[in-house]
Amino acid sequence: MNCPDRASTADDTDPSQVRRDAFYRGRFVVLQPARGGYRSGLDAMLLAATLPESATGSVADIGAGAGVVGLAAACRAERVEVTLVEKSAAMADLARQGLTLPENVAHQNRVRVVAADILAGRAGREAAGLCDGAFQHVLTNPPFYPHGHRASPDPLRAEALTATDADFLPRWVRACAALLGHGGRFTAIVRPDALPAMLQASEGRLGGIRVLPIHSRSAAPAIRLMVAGRKGSRAPLAVLPGRTLHAPDGGLEPFAEAIAAGTADIALDC
Repeated sequence: MNCPDRASTADDTDPSQVRRDAFYRGRFVVLQPARGGYRSGLDAMLLAATLPESATGSVADIGAGAGVVGLAAACRAERVEVTLVEKSAAMADLARQGLTLPENVAHQNRVRVVAADILAGRAGREAAGLCDGAFQHVLTNPPFYPHGHRASPDPLRAEALTATDADFLPRWVRACAALLGHGGRFTAIVRPDALPAMLQASEGRLGGIRVLPIHSRSAAPAIRLMVAGRKGSRAPLAVLPGRTLHAPDGGLEPFAEAIAAGTADIALDC
């Protein structure tokens, strides 16, 4: 699901070229691949909307890509410091370049980019400056497609969208949980069929799990799940009333419009 406010695209035949995508009605701008690779959109906006405007402390955007979720978080919560964690050197470089854009000046001092593989183990994470227990919030949009799904022929897009093995998502969740301090909150947006793996990986690590279904239309099955949990919590799991993106006529519901504008709050208290 894609929802940048506007895009200025360079030569689409050259994969080294990028385009400028503005979000939150121009409150921040990112550089994303003009052709190939992965471009963040409404999923990223949904994820960012779960961070309360009153949030404080440190936020990690895991699998940050060009930095859409993390920059949206910095826009929403002016007292947080954000770390964009991205494995791909090319995407991490785009995120760094994006931070230098004039539209992002207000957020530059509170956002940093770390090129690191979250699955490299504790020693690998610490070598990149990502210490276990160091974050109060982890936001993540992990690779969308499970292992075995036909991968894109574009390497950058395949890396961003497809899990590399059957245990990929549980390992991802466990690594994210390790970065959280006690009481820290984990939030992810995933496919509905990823829920069993999410719950398995959360066992003994995250509690107070909240699951929010996201529907394209009111009568249709959920197309996404927002999943949140708190480290150290013993509260039971709860499934919240779902939210809908599109009206019967195909237009966006007010909820989706507010998500794109950066004015919506998705309350996932846990």
